[in-house]
Amino acid sequence: MKTLAFAALLALAGCATASLPALPEDGLTRAAMGQTVAVGGPKVTPLTVLEDSRCPAGVQCVWAGRVRISARVDLGRGSETRELTQGMPVPVADGTLELIEVQPAKPAPGARPLASADYRFTLRFMGGL
Repeated sequence: MKTLAFAALLALAGCATASLPALPEDGLTRAAMGQTVAVGGPKVTPLTVLEDSRCPAGVQCVWAGRVRISARVDLGRGSETRELTQGMPVPVADGTLELIEVQPAKPAPGARPLASADYRFTLRFMGGL
């Protein structure tokens, strides 16, 4: 009887931990347009691509270009809309929020342009000390 009760407790413990979301090993969080994700402390929702001047696939450019997005940042005290530029950390709460990567690559000239739903954003929050 004790063995059965112990096995039941182990099974329940396994179920309880299986439902918790896994933390990304690389500290990065990925989001689609309109998807709210927890990025460290804040929750971030990419809203709009303001600029995508990246060099298209298969083209050699003098300047790599940049991506700027508008995102809602939800903190414990409320939310605000912030502009995020790829590779440029911005102060948020007690740390910085950064747009690390944007996928997919910008299509070659003449190809179908990217739709908002195509974009995937990689974000990182570096908390304060």
